[in-house]
Amino acid sequence: MLLPQVPGWAAAPLSTVRLGFIGVGLRGQNHLDLALRRPDVQVVSVCDIDEGMLATSLQMIKDSGKPAPQVYKGDVHAYRRLLDAGGIDAVIIATPWEWHKPMIIDALERGIRYVGTEVVLGISLQDHWEVVNAAEKHQAQVMQLENVCYRRDVMAVLNMVRQGVFGELIHLQGGYQHDLRGVKFNDGKTPYDSGAEFGEKGYSEARWRTQHSVDRNGDLYPTHGIGPVAMMIDINRGNRFTHLSSMATKARGLHDYVVKKGGPEHPNAKVQFKLGDVVTTQIGCANGETILLQHDTNLPRPYSLGFRVQGTKGLWMDLNRSIHIEGMSKPHQWEEAKAWLDKYDHPLWKKYGNDAQGAGHGGMDFFVLHAFVESVKRQTETPQDVYDAAAWSAITPLSEQSIAERRMVEFPDFTRGRWQQRPNRFAIDDSY
Repeated sequence: MLLPQVPGWAAAPLSTVRLGFIGVGLRGQNHLDLALRRPDVQVVSVCDIDEGMLATSLQMIKDSGKPAPQVYKGDVHAYRRLLDAGGIDAVIIATPWEWHKPMIIDALERGIRYVGTEVVLGISLQDHWEVVNAAEKHQAQVMQLENVCYRRDVMAVLNMVRQGVFGELIHLQGGYQHDLRGVKFNDGKTPYDSGAEFGEKGYSEARWRTQHSVDRNGDLYPTHGIGPVAMMIDINRGNRFTHLSSMATKARGLHDYVVKKGGPEHPNAKVQFKLGDVVTTQIGCANGETILLQHDTNLPRPYSLGFRVQGTKGLWMDLNRSIHIEGMSKPHQWEEAKAWLDKYDHPLWKKYGNDAQGAGHGGMDFFVLHAFVESVKRQTETPQDVYDAAAWSAITPLSEQSIAERRMVEFPDFTRGRWQQRPNRFAIDDSY
């Protein structure tokens, strides 16, 4: 669907997308690398306060053979000079969480109609409303770059859902279950292995991420788990989240890790961490489904997002890579899911699987950047929009409220009732 035409809006699709990058740390460099591979993208400008990350990014651009971009650096407000300079069709934001909301709104207020932002959308519930209001005011597209929506097995299961393999969906689960102790206590110089499914390696986010574990108690990173399952039950498109309830365990894991690594006299051993080691959130939906999310980052454990998709005909679980479909599987027995996932491989993966080779997170990162760039080129809505970004990301402040007040909380309707009339499926199903 074409967006409403506004002054300065392109009247026709673009042949080349001019991108600006705010934040070119490791996550930003991942997007930058994929953008540089595309002949239809020109990297016009980059911004970061870290001279080392800027230098690495500029070398990447030089090695690609593409023209050198304008560089913005210095203080934390250097990004505004990038936005003020103009000359870009879209901006990608990959900065610490607390900067996402102001950077998004600053971009929209300067006439940029496409913003791709890393997760999460904002910190407070008010942050989310402010981004939604700004996107509506400026008739702009804000796409949260949630890559797990494009994971190959997740998209195959989405394809199965669309074809009725699981029947009517009843219950879904997901989460962020990932030992981040080595990330939260890293010196920023020593490479770490995050233990993730696709072998991520990198440097510290401790300069900003760890403080959230000190100050906050809630599901701090819900979008990996909620994004894929929200698509399967058409959230904001004929369905919506209605209420939420969260609980948190006691906090022990980070303190124990500090003592184990640095001893009981280490300064960080005196830090009081607020984040519960395991946070469990239940969400109710307008159409009667329930969702269970878990945030588990402070204890020793292998990586898992814990997906479960269950309907009236059967279910899939990613933890044991198993499936059971009534009438097709042996009664009361699991079977390996691989044959089913291969059979229902999503059309996007069939079309672009080779292009995704070597992209981050097992190829998922190719698809999320591809979706964003193609939307800008075609001047169409992004597959996930600002209402999706707000609903998925707002789980964090709502879970904090629920835990603090020991009660169930109502989920805001960021669409203001339009979820009942919006198209009843996500554009992720469409091949570009």
